[in-house]
Parts: sequence; C-alpha cells; structure tokens
Amino acid sequence: MYGSYNGRSGMVRAGAVAAAGAVLLLAGCSSSSGSSGSSPGSGGAGKDAGAIGQRPRGSDPYWVNPDGNAARQVAAYTKDGDGENADLIEKIARQPVGEWIGPDDPEAEVKGFTEAAEKAGREALLVLYNIPHRDCGQFSKGGAADGNAYRAWLDGVAKGIGDRRATVILEPDALLHMVDGCTPREFHEERYDLLKGAVERLGQQPDTRVYMDAGNAGWRTPDALFQPLRRAGIAAADGFAVNVSNFQTTEASTDFGKQLSAKVGDKPFVIDTSRNGNGPYSGGAPEENWCNPPGRALGETPTTDTGDELVDAYLWVKRPGESDGDCKGGPKAGDWWPEYALGLARASK
Repeated sequence: MYGSYNGRSGMVRAGAVAAAGAVLLLAGCSSSSGSSGSSPGSGGAGKDAGAIGQRPRGSDPYWVNPDGNAARQVAAYTKDGDGENADLIEKIARQPVGEWIGPDDPEAEVKGFTEAAEKAGREALLVLYNIPHRDCGQFSKGGAADGNAYRAWLDGVAKGIGDRRATVILEPDALLHMVDGCTPREFHEERYDLLKGAVERLGQQPDTRVYMDAGNAGWRTPDALFQPLRRAGIAAADGFAVNVSNFQTTEASTDFGKQLSAKVGDKPFVIDTSRNGNGPYSGGAPEENWCNPPGRALGETPTTDTGDELVDAYLWVKRPGESDGDCKGGPKAGDWWPEYALGLARASK
C-alpha cells in the first residue's frame, strides 16, 4: 500500500523491531501506572527513552513503545542538548502507534510486542501488511511469496498474540487495490480468500479484535466498497478501519465510515488520525499529493473515548515521521525521517 496512488504512505516494518529489547526497556524504564513521563515544555532537561511512559488507561488502553523511533529521536536530541526539538518529537513518542509486523519471524516479533504490552497493563496495536502482490509493485511492493506462505505467516502472528489483548489492522490497501484495478484480476479470488481466512484465524484468539482496512473519504464512495468488504469477511470482523496513512479530516472520515457502516451491518470502525490535523494536501501533482505532503500536522491523539458509539477509536496506525516513499526529498518508504516528524509536530495544535 504505501506509496500507492490511492493516497497511502510508505511504512514497512524492517524485520523484528527489537521487540525483546523493548520488553527489557519497558521493565526497567516505563511506567504502567498511567503516567506519561515528562511533559512537553520541560526544555528536554533530563529526558531519555526511559521518560516515555504509558497514557492513561481509561481513555487510551494501547501500549506506548518506549523504544520506538520517536523515543530514540527524543533521546538523541536530548543528548545533543537540543531540548526544543526533543519536546517536539516527544509529541509523537508519548503516543501509542501501530507496530507493523515484519515478514521473517512473526511469532517472535508479535509475542515480544504483546508481552511488553501485557506487562504494562495495556493492549498491543498491530498492523498486518504482508499480503501477496502487495502495493502493485509500487513504493512498498513485496509481501508473502504466495497464499500458503501468507497463511503460515498469519498463523505465526496468531500464535504470537496467544491469549493476550491485541487490536489488529488488517492489510491496508489489499481490498482497495482490487477495487481500483491496481491488483491484477487473476489474484483477486485468492486475495479474498486470504482476507477472509485471516479474519477467521485471528478470530480464534480469545482477546483479539480485527479491523479490515476500508479506504478513506478521499477515495471513491462507500458504494464501491461494501460488496468487496462483505466478500472479504467483514461479517466476522470486529469492524473496519478508515483513513489509514491518509490525511482526510476526522469529520470527513467519520461521515465516510458511517455511510459504509450502514451498508455492512452497522459495523463500528476506527479512524487513523496520525497525520490529519491539517486535512489533505491539494498542491502538486494529484497522483502524488499523498506522498510526504508538506504542511501536514498530527491529528487527534489516540483514544477510545471518541464520543461516538460507531467510532471505536482514534488510532495512530501510520507511524508519524516515517516516510511515504522516496518522493519530495524523503527516504524510502517506512524509514524514519526526523525533519518530516518535526514538521508534523510543529504544525499540530
């Protein structure tokens, strides 16, 4: 998905992201009591990765990774005496973001994240992005070699979750790229089968919720999506996700989600608010206005307290500060880009 012309952004997890190290750091430095570490405006004095704690459990039950890219950047700026930039990046570091699961050892990686979350009394937020023929050969091309490889990988994810709490965002763009014709038709039947099978397999875990990716308010209409969602198994899922890695406003995303929900059995949904603070970008070439657009801002912070019974949560599925692809001076899709992260933080309210 990421880096695709329907308005996504690059974000591929490069293997296991030091999950075991995150567990150790969490045990030694992070609080599970609901504190959030040092607050913005402290000038960066004394901040390090250990200052990144958990958000209040009542409104934000998701785990904050104290060893994420943003937390490491806070520590680096602090070490260099750059308290102003450390404070800005801390706006990102102290929020829970999606953990995008790599292709190599999903069971170990997922186990590391979910165990760390459990120790902190929180829930892991996981993103599965490994469908065969992913992203139609664009910035984030790749995925499992074939259907059997994907099923084996998914089984590893499920085993890694075990009986721990997790919310899973399932395969960004996988459905949309069939609807818009980006994914060749000969792969459609298998992909529908894989998506439906993924919902069923993850549904066997006792405390796992699954939300299928369902596009964004700037991409066609709900009428183009509800039948494909049904075919992909939305009836057995907990709901769907909108605006993943996109910039549509929360208001527009809520309206889009409600229209779609009415067509798929009134399923609830989650909204990615990671970078939608200033809404979508309208400058430049339309086919690339999704890719590292300038002037964007962080959106609403993650919470399950949305005030709307159909909106289960605002989430940061896309990891703010990671590149959409090698466009507009950015690094390859998914790489941490501190300059862009600073821009998002400065522009946020």
